[in-house]
Amino acid sequence: MKHRTWPSRSDGSPFSALPLAKIHASTESNELSRRHSSKSRAKSTAFTDRKIRLSSRLTSLSMTAAEERDFATLPYDLLTKIAASFSHPSLNAASLVCKSWNDALRPLREAMLFLRWGKRFKHGRGGVRTNLQKALDSFLKGAARGSTLAMVDAGLVYWEMGRKDEGIIFYRRAAELGDPAGQCNLGIAYLQAEPANMKEAIKWLHRSASAGHARSQYQLALCLHRGRGVHRNLSEAARWYLRAAEGGYSRAMYNVSLCYSVGEGFSQSHQQAKKWMKRAADHGHSKALFEHGLSLFSEGEMMKAVVYLELASRAGEAGASPVKNVILQQLSATSRDRAMLLADSWRALPSMH
Repeated sequence: MKHRTWPSRSDGSPFSALPLAKIHASTESNELSRRHSSKSRAKSTAFTDRKIRLSSRLTSLSMTAAEERDFATLPYDLLTKIAASFSHPSLNAASLVCKSWNDALRPLREAMLFLRWGKRFKHGRGGVRTNLQKALDSFLKGAARGSTLAMVDAGLVYWEMGRKDEGIIFYRRAAELGDPAGQCNLGIAYLQAEPANMKEAIKWLHRSASAGHARSQYQLALCLHRGRGVHRNLSEAARWYLRAAEGGYSRAMYNVSLCYSVGEGFSQSHQQAKKWMKRAADHGHSKALFEHGLSLFSEGEMMKAVVYLELASRAGEAGASPVKNVILQQLSATSRDRAMLLADSWRALPSMH
């Protein structure tokens, strides 16, 4: 059976003929009816949309309230441990989560003020004179309020004062709260102890390195490279060097270049060796400045070689000056002046320390 979807001409018109005047009246009436119907539908739709939006808001508010109740149930001591290594902006952001968090994190926010004053006294910034004792007092007040950042700085000041045992106490406190810098400093302290405690050193360096701390990654790589406290493992050492280098640590960049150059831990690649040597040089590593300058000299890039060798000489590489002077004799006075001007305006890229 076929279904017809539209009347055919043979079906005839279902509408009777109307006089012209009635047609106009009917048209106007239909137009008004359509307008009224359209407005009604629009109002109905708008009302429905408002109901949906209101419902969504109420749901969102109820979820937020429920989440806030969940957050508020966290014990204060647990919350302060979690936030112990937070920076000032992170603490301010966390304090906005709910009133309970705001109250719990107040001591850590106060610690940030003491930390700031401690750095001013330590480095002589912000219109104050350098005063190591006042710096230590400020850091200790911040540490007493639970900040691992202040604990690490207090440990550093104790270390600089020669009170290493007290410094280690604060490094350990920060390390046990999960601070990567505290773990790194504690690991290095154990490396430098007499006698060295290699088991503890490797444990804390590995924890910090796994958390992405570049200096720890470099120190762990050195231990693996030399077989100090662990079995010598060149491929693992190279892997940690590379991670530290990618994290911006210039010493690691230099060592990555050496690994590629001699094929130690990596497949030998002169291209990769050259790339990482230049990166180390551009981050201010003195030996890399010297070696990259020599590489440029061997390639005939005299102007660039002079710049890097001059920078290496300024950084304390005694062997750079004789080579630089040989190249300068081959350059015109204008080129020599330009090379020195480039060296004067050069600035190292930021590097992790």
